[in-house]
Order: sequence, then structure tokens, then C-alpha cells
Amino acid sequence: MKCNKLQCFFAIILFTFSQASLSAFEKNIKPTSSAGSVPVLSTQPAIDSLDSSTYNKETRKGVLLPGEVDVRELLPSSGDDFPPPYGANIFAGGYESERTDGLNENYLIAAGDKINIWLWGAVNYADVPTVDTQGNIFIPNIGPVHLEGVAASDVNKVVSSKIKAIYTNNVEVYVNLLTATPVSVYLSGAIIRPGQYAGMASDSLLYFLKRAGGIDSERGSYRQIQILRDNKILAEADLYTFIQTGRLPQITFQDKDVILVKPQKAAITVSGSVRNPFRFELIKETSSGQELSDYAMPFAKISHVGVFGSRSTGPFSVYLKYNDFLNFKLKDGDSVIFNDDLHAQVIDVQVSGSYLGPSYFAVKKSTRLHDLLSYIPINPELSDNKSIYILRKSVVERQKQMLNDSLDRLERSVFTAPASSDGEAVIRAKEAEMVMAFAEKARLVEPLGKVIVSDKGITANILLEKGDQIVIPHYTDLIQVGGEVLMPQAIVFNPNATIDDYVAWAGGFTDRAEDERISIVRANGVVIFDKDAKILRGDQILVLPKIDTKTMQAVKDITQIIYQIAVAANVVVN
Repeated sequence: MKCNKLQCFFAIILFTFSQASLSAFEKNIKPTSSAGSVPVLSTQPAIDSLDSSTYNKETRKGVLLPGEVDVRELLPSSGDDFPPPYGANIFAGGYESERTDGLNENYLIAAGDKINIWLWGAVNYADVPTVDTQGNIFIPNIGPVHLEGVAASDVNKVVSSKIKAIYTNNVEVYVNLLTATPVSVYLSGAIIRPGQYAGMASDSLLYFLKRAGGIDSERGSYRQIQILRDNKILAEADLYTFIQTGRLPQITFQDKDVILVKPQKAAITVSGSVRNPFRFELIKETSSGQELSDYAMPFAKISHVGVFGSRSTGPFSVYLKYNDFLNFKLKDGDSVIFNDDLHAQVIDVQVSGSYLGPSYFAVKKSTRLHDLLSYIPINPELSDNKSIYILRKSVVERQKQMLNDSLDRLERSVFTAPASSDGEAVIRAKEAEMVMAFAEKARLVEPLGKVIVSDKGITANILLEKGDQIVIPHYTDLIQVGGEVLMPQAIVFNPNATIDDYVAWAGGFTDRAEDERISIVRANGVVIFDKDAKILRGDQILVLPKIDTKTMQAVKDITQIIYQIAVAANVVVN
């Protein structure tokens, strides 16, 4: 075939370019000798990884490979709303932090392991023999040395003794385990992802179970896990023992070992006042309440236990005293509720304000206020025992609920208000924005829960409740002025002064003040709205804000809430 000069020139260029591209493309690919075979990776890091028998132990974190099926489709739930089994969180731990080379001093040598040997002195020798299928390594002039089953920490001693039996003088020896051979272990039974998993012989049982997704919580047993070798039981594990004592069988795994999770045994559901509200698996078909209590760890206040389940006669339920429950026989499927049904006959009451003696008292539930006051010493010159009031937790909850209900009604009235024009709609939107800001601030108010028990020097003899705080006010010569005044402050009591005088001494009203209805909080907790009322020692004057009737449609509702807050918490919300 002939070509002119121009055609030959282009042919040479294309040939040169193709060779360079092909060599670059095949830089990391080494073809095999057989035709049509897949290329083999030939980069040095990959070869080093294979030679050193290392591999990646990180989990796939739920990523499915092509052809895999979501395990949730293969393990449908029974539909019952069971609590998690006791010990389920054991598979939430991290078991991927094992050493990738599998080396530790307790590792037992197995076939395929590589051993480093150095001899120097009268004889120089260095080699990395591999433990053969008979468990031996071969050293020239020494012969076979059996290492299978020898701990990694004892390899140097075993090999050195064999060598020095031949080379008795002027020979130094150093031997160590270089790499451990991975093993392939099967996992079967009631686990999430049964299959074949790679690991090191020294890896723990929990590591392999975690790699298989853990035990199936509805079907698998946490109490009976078998390790099989050559179809014989090598060891058994009870994860309850591991959780409570930290003991776990120490196993050196071999290829084709099987971890078998047996079916779940009798399961009993526990709820109520216990430290461990889980589903417990018990070894025997019938177990005592004492055994379950040891696992559930009920609180000291427990007095009764309810048991619900089925027997041969049909469904049943019993309610037992705790001591009787300890001897009760439980069976598979029972539900147990630990309850505190012995209400305390003694309550605690706190005293605050101006008093002498202790601040806490433990009294009977039937104790009344006068009974306790007779045991509280006071200094009559410093204590206003005619203005006693009580702070009660149950009243706090009720006042908070009433305040939230009022705020909810306010928000509904604003959001559902009709608008007849675009201009009115703009006004309603602005109004709703301001109401939302007000409601958000008002919801943060914490009521005091005051119970007024004193009026005109007479104190009611009411029944005390748990957590009550009896307040005995201090005698004071000060009047507190707050709210919508220019300079909120404490002012010395003047028997001839009126409300207007005290407001004037506090700088006068602000532009937003409601000067027609001013609240007065008496020392005994009573709140009155009377501008002409006489001010007494220890009173608090609160000037409430005025609502702009031009822009706010819900003036009445907001005013009511402001008064409600002033009474419940003795504060003013703008």
C-alpha cells in the first residue's frame, strides 16, 4: 500500500498520540493472559493492602448494594407496641474500633499467619515464614516448629527455645507475629442480617453480632447465643450476664465458625416506677416475681404490682402487694406494672418571711394552718402575723392554665376577626402581630399561687397541702410603686398620703398609664382596684398600661388578661 508524504505524516501523528493515550489509560491496569478476562488492579497501595491482609471494617451505614433488599421488608413487626428488649442498646455501641491488623497479646496463632524471624551473631538469618495448614513454620537447619494455638505473646519464647536447642552459643534470636489472618464466620438464627462476615480471630462475639445488624428484638434471644465449630457447641453466651457483670466468653474464632442466635424465650413486659422499663427475657417458662424485680430494679416507693396476661383458663389480671408479688409465678406474655399506691401520710411545709426557728416542717396530712403556726416562733415587732398568706403549687398550676386559656381566646378572636376592606385588613394584620407579641410575653409570666388566708386581722384555719409555703410578711415602712410610672421605686410610708401622692413621688404617670384603675397589693396578698383606697404599710402600688382603643379591637380581652396577670403574679405586662 502506497501513501503520499502528507498521508504518512498524519498517520505517524495519530499512531504516536494513540500510543501515549493508551499507555496513560493502562497505567494502573495489568491485563491477564487469558483473552476476554477482566483487568487486574496493579497499583502498589492495592497490592500492599492485599499482601498485608488488611481490609476495611467500617459498616455500610444502611446503604444497600445492588440486589439487596431492605431488611424491614423481610422482618415485619408483629404490630404490638412492645418496649425495647433489655440490652438492646448494646448494639448501639462502637465495635468498629478494633485494630485492623488483629494483633494483640492474647491472639492465638492460626494457619496463614506470618511470623518475623531474625537471627544474628554466629548465624545470620531473616525470614517471614507462613504458618502452614498443619500449624507449623519451617526454619532451615532447625526443622518444623509448631505454633498453632500459641499466644502471640509466647511466640518469641517458643521459637527461640527451638533455635537455641540447635545453636547454643553466640546466636541471638528475635521473633514476633507480623500479620494475623482474617477469618470468615457465619451468623445465623434470629438476627437482622444473617450471612458470612469477615473479621479477625481475636474479634469479640459482639463485634460479629453488630456487623450482622444485631439481634432481632422481636424474635431473637439475648440469653442463648451459641458458637458452633464443626457442628458442635464450642461456647454459649448470655448477654444479660455481660450487661450486669461484664463477663463474656473469650473465643478465638476460626474459619467456618457459626454464631447461632436461638429463638427468644419467655418475654415479660415491665412498666411503671422502675429503673429498667424494658421487655425482659427469662430462661425458664415460669419465673418468680423476685427474678423479674432483680432485673427491673423497682424504686423504693413501690407498694403494689399489677400483672396482666393469659393462662389456660383465659385472660387474667391481678393486683398484688409488692411482697406477695415476689413469690408470684410469671409466664410468657405477661405484662407487669409497678405502682406506688401507698400515699404518704406525712407532708412537708415550708415557712418564709419573718420568723424564728426552722424553715421546713414535716406534718401529718390532716394538719391545719393554726396547728402549725402555734409551733412557729416569731418576733412580734418584726413580723406582720395578721397578714399571713400561703403560696400553693396547685394554685400556681390552675392560675397558669387560666392565663393560657385567656390568651388562647384572645388569639382566636384576633385571627378570626372579619375585615370589610383592604385598609381594615391591614389594620387587623398589624393588630394580630401586636397581639402575638403580647401573648408571647404574657405566657412567660409565672403565677405566684397566692392563697389569701388573712383579712382584717383574722387568719383562716385551712387544711395544709404538700409543698405549701407559709409566708409571714415583715413589718415594713416602705411602699413599693411600680408599673407605668416614670421612676419605679420604694417610698417611705406616709399615713396622710394618697395614691396620687405616691405616684407623684415616683415621677408621675407615663404616657401609657391607665390612671383610672390602679391596683393595690396588700401585705396579705389581696389585690384591690380602688383609686381612693387608703394606703397601708407594706402595700404595693401597680399602675397598669392603657390599651390603645384606636388600633386594637380586642381591648376588653387584653385589659382582662393584664388584670389577671397583675392579680396572679403581681407584675405588669405591657
